[in-house]
Amino acid sequence: MTISANSAVQNRFGQPVGAALPDWTPRPLPPASPMYGRYCRVEPIRPAHADQLFDANGDDQDGRNFTYLFVEPPAGIDEYRAWVEKMSVSKDPMMHAIINLDSGEAVGVGSFMRIDPNFGVIEIGNINFSPRLQRTRAATEAMFLMMRRAFDELGYRRYEWKCDSLNAPSRAAAARYGFTFEGVFRQAVVYKNRSRDTAWFSIIDSEWPQVKSAFEHWLDPENFDAQGRQRESLGALMARHRKAK
Repeated sequence: MTISANSAVQNRFGQPVGAALPDWTPRPLPPASPMYGRYCRVEPIRPAHADQLFDANGDDQDGRNFTYLFVEPPAGIDEYRAWVEKMSVSKDPMMHAIINLDSGEAVGVGSFMRIDPNFGVIEIGNINFSPRLQRTRAATEAMFLMMRRAFDELGYRRYEWKCDSLNAPSRAAAARYGFTFEGVFRQAVVYKNRSRDTAWFSIIDSEWPQVKSAFEHWLDPENFDAQGRQRESLGALMARHRKAK
């Protein structure tokens, strides 16, 4: 059942309450199975991914990709292998590796986290795209595949994106991917011995059909010219598909 975010009815006391969901049931947990796209494959992280991911992250020579992550850049391959081993058995966050189908190599990670089957809420987080993945069709498709699993396969109602409010690239990515900005939780987190205000974004199930259509249009090979340049931006497509709702 799909309802708008602000639907309300009156109870017998004349008080406004949210619309009833009499058929709601808790959602399944995400399965440990791959998600396949045209440009990438997204699969639960395994120890075998560690060396490829470490090598890809090595292109981020100054470690700037780790500024807004909760972890520091690994000191070496052994430390990174230990982290991948730990993530491979974690249920929440449920870390995934992003495999570029052209190279066959793992080039980035992202996770389902704060998974709440009872309320149908799930968050995408711990995103780290190596330079080999950034600004590619595979990067965008990976985010689409994870959204599609949450909404189409599992029936979640709400898909969240949170980031440091000072992380301008992350905020821009959320907007490009069709998330709605909801506000800032002030002094929400302490990490790396510094304070963080957390910016909240979401997509809800009633918005998903338009967001999905925009992704599918952008990812279509016909949206790219012979040099691989996009004909229409994802941001423009998001605006157009939502306007047509």
